Amino acid sequence: MSDATNSGPTKKAGPMLAADGTPLKRSLARALRAQKMRALALIAPLLIFVLVTFIAPIADMLFRSVDDSQVGTVHGTMPLTAEALKDWDSTTGELPGPAVFDAAYTDLFLAAERKQHTRVGSRLNYEMTGVSSLFRKSGRGLDDIGEVYLDQFKDLDKDWDEGEPWAELMGSDDWLAEMRAWEKDDDLPAFELREGIEDLLPRTAAIYRTFADFQIEEEEKSLLKEEPWSIVHTRLYEDLKAGDMSAYAGPRAEMLKAADALVDSADFKTISVKDGFGEIDKGWLDFKLWQTIKAYSPAYTSGYFLNAVDMQKTPQGIEMRPETEQIYGLLFKRTMFMSLMITFSCIMLAYPVAFLLANLPMRTANLLMILVLLPFWTSLLVRTSAWKVMLQQQGVINDTLVWLGLVADDARLVMINNQLGTIIAMTHILLPFMILPMYSVMSTIPPYYVRAAKSLGATNWTAFWRVYFPQSVPGIGAGSILVFILAIGYYITPELVGGTTGTFISNRIAYHISSSLNWGLAAALGTILLAAVLILYWAYDKIVGIDNVKLGG
Repeated sequence: MSDATNSGPTKKAGPMLAADGTPLKRSLARALRAQKMRALALIAPLLIFVLVTFIAPIADMLFRSVDDSQVGTVHGTMPLTAEALKDWDSTTGELPGPAVFDAAYTDLFLAAERKQHTRVGSRLNYEMTGVSSLFRKSGRGLDDIGEVYLDQFKDLDKDWDEGEPWAELMGSDDWLAEMRAWEKDDDLPAFELREGIEDLLPRTAAIYRTFADFQIEEEEKSLLKEEPWSIVHTRLYEDLKAGDMSAYAGPRAEMLKAADALVDSADFKTISVKDGFGEIDKGWLDFKLWQTIKAYSPAYTSGYFLNAVDMQKTPQGIEMRPETEQIYGLLFKRTMFMSLMITFSCIMLAYPVAFLLANLPMRTANLLMILVLLPFWTSLLVRTSAWKVMLQQQGVINDTLVWLGLVADDARLVMINNQLGTIIAMTHILLPFMILPMYSVMSTIPPYYVRAAKSLGATNWTAFWRVYFPQSVPGIGAGSILVFILAIGYYITPELVGGTTGTFISNRIAYHISSSLNWGLAAALGTILLAAVLILYWAYDKIVGIDNVKLGG
């Protein structure tokens, strides 16, 4: 007889619940998120401080290596010229058309009023020698173009050289009323163009508005007392030549119609903007100048990086610079070579010192450690200057060698203002950074390892080389990375003792930041140097293994 008991469907167990009735898994996840948020809140102030004071400035500086849109660049200060040059073929050998010269006239005039034209010249002078002086001279000479028309308008009616007649012609009635009621301690009213004047005198209205905004916002001067810029008279001539003023019946109508008749007369003298630039300086008629301006007119450029690797942008493409101008490749090679030499020198000198410190009694080791740390308490400039005194041909070292008879008095060693002087001085300065990591690792090596090796028949050399040295390698690795990275970024010591053959790429970076103010090139050089360090760090990790580098423990 079979069992006929019907047990029914099996009931599945539900999820485990927390004390508040929510699933345990969800409750644990919520608690973990809360714990992470509390931890993040604790480190947030430090994280924000690092981002604001360290990461952001570095990122901004590196961005300058491709950014060419700042004030002082072609794109930032001469936007009309940059736009007009897009349609110009720089490979034909012909100068740009009148539209480009006209745009350059407007851009440079406004830049000269804001004292920014010399900065553009300095930027372009990095690419073409002599441009800086050309822009400086042009800032003073651009008025000559407009004065051709100003003088004739002024001879016709002196009101053309006065501020109030221009304000009446160009400004709205409401603005004029506010302007006349303005008192010295009040804010100047914002300029408003007269209705219809933009249609009648479009180019004049545009440049007069710029003039008005500049005088009100930047100079804080009344337009009723300030005569317009000379370029305003140039634009007035162009509008009068192209338009018909006979139907105008607004303020200063008779003065405007008389000027219109003067422009149409055969005796009226004119000058093209291109010829005006040529009279200021023949350099403006140089085809290569406009090639350079166009090449460096985009907002973002590869030019800084190309210069950093001794290349340049040309109408035909990217080319190597002449051999006489190739300096950065040499400096990068010299920096890497000398940094490696300094690192190896520090290893050779630091290893026996660290070994001695790690194996002496604690009291003696601590006394000697003070001597190792003593340089940290002395100014870097003082230490470098001391080496400059010691290494010169009439210095302590040469005098001692002559006194000992090892060197003839007329054959003193040249150890300063060259690579040897830089290596000696920087080895001394960076030596503590090699000793400390080595010592911290060696101090953790149990001494009985070497004794055990000797008890098994190993010689002193074998015990050291086969047992002790492999355990000290992580300290060598840590010290080497530290010294090498510090060495490639040093610039004070090479600057003082390196002369022309012992300087690093960092000296050039410092020069462009503080002297030439070519921050874009400095940023590009710094970016390449940073990339080289990261590549070497990656290679070191692949060959040695960064996990094998430690500072003790």
